[in-house]
Amino acid sequence: MNTLLIAILSIAISVAAQFSLKAGMSGAGVKAVLAQPFGLQTVLTVFFDKFVLGGFVLYGVGAVVWLAVLSKWDVSKAYPLVGLGFALTVVVGYLLGEQVTPARVVGVALICTGVFVMGRT
Repeated sequence: MNTLLIAILSIAISVAAQFSLKAGMSGAGVKAVLAQPFGLQTVLTVFFDKFVLGGFVLYGVGAVVWLAVLSKWDVSKAYPLVGLGFALTVVVGYLLGEQVTPARVVGVALICTGVFVMGRT
C-alpha cells in the first residue's frame, strides 16, 4: 500500500480515537462518577467506559499503523502530515454538530498550507 495512504489511514484512526474519547467523557455514567470524590472507582469507571476504552484501542491501532509510515519515511517528512488530523477533526466535528468558527477554519487552512509546503520540500 502507498505510504501516503497508510499515513492518512493512521491519521484518520487517531481522529476517530478523539471522537470516541469525547463520546465516552460526555456520557452520563462518566459525568456522574466525575461529580463524585476522586478515587479508584472514578478511574475504573472512566477507563472501562466502552467509548473511552475504544478510543485508547484506536490510538494503539493508529500508532501501529504509523510505524509502517516511519519504516519508510523520515520523521521530518512524515510528522507534518499529522497536521492534516486537525483539518479532518474540524470536518468531522462540523458534521457531528460542533461549532466551527471562521477563525478555526482559517487556523486549519494555515496548518494545511504548512503541511503542503513541508511536503514539497
